[in-house]
Amino acid sequence: MLHVDFRSLILPIGIVRMVEVVLTCICFALAASAGIPNEAKSHWAWCMFCWCFCCFTTLLIIILEFTNLNTKVPISWEDFTMAFAMLATLMMVTIAIIYPTFFACSSCSRQIGASAVSWLCFGLYATEVWLVHKRPGETSGFLTTIPGLLKILETFVACIIFMSLSPVEYRKSPGTEWCVAVYSLCFIFSLLIIFLTIAKLSSIFPFSFDNVVISFNILAVAMYATAVVIWPLYAFDNNSRPTDCKRCPWDNLVVVTFMTVINFLVYIGDMAYSVKIPA
Repeated sequence: MLHVDFRSLILPIGIVRMVEVVLTCICFALAASAGIPNEAKSHWAWCMFCWCFCCFTTLLIIILEFTNLNTKVPISWEDFTMAFAMLATLMMVTIAIIYPTFFACSSCSRQIGASAVSWLCFGLYATEVWLVHKRPGETSGFLTTIPGLLKILETFVACIIFMSLSPVEYRKSPGTEWCVAVYSLCFIFSLLIIFLTIAKLSSIFPFSFDNVVISFNILAVAMYATAVVIWPLYAFDNNSRPTDCKRCPWDNLVVVTFMTVINFLVYIGDMAYSVKIPA
């Protein structure tokens, strides 16, 4: 029999989530009504996806907790809610920076409104991260620990890299193609670790899952170390910034370079923690 829990709606975290649904829906509606831009379509698509994804997933969490079906799903609920809240926080802060940078102007009221509301969404999701972490009995999952949060950050930074990549640019040389392979492989395996943790499938392996994570982190650091050197070496070889460049594709090469360094440092931190914890 289905039991509903009205208390989940009046708790602080329940109220925060309901406001998140409303505000992310408003952002999506404002941006959609402004139309599809002629430039930076990948950035626009990323923003639209993030608003839609956060709105739908937050609504799903509210419904599952309201109907108590969250106790029936075969996943680690505390890991799932923390992972999503952290991911949504990262999504909102990047949208709040990217969207006005590329699409807002002094006469663009809808774009300005979507940008302002995105900052409110960022504050709400950051509050949800804090509330989930402080909720009694729900801080034991792997993704609520520092290594778990680093895994989420690794996948998110990789998404920013993918959003900024252009096939025309990275297919120019084997070096940049190798870097894209590094980004893709590390992203897939980080995502797989998150999935196995949330789905409680890490115990099915006949060997230590922790050792697998440690081995992957060491390999990822080595692979990203090559990308940190190779990407700028090949991407900017005989490719200076055009004089008439105003948010042109060349700027995306800089974004990829910067995010590659960021993810390299994140993987180093993840490796350090994964080696230290078992010890």
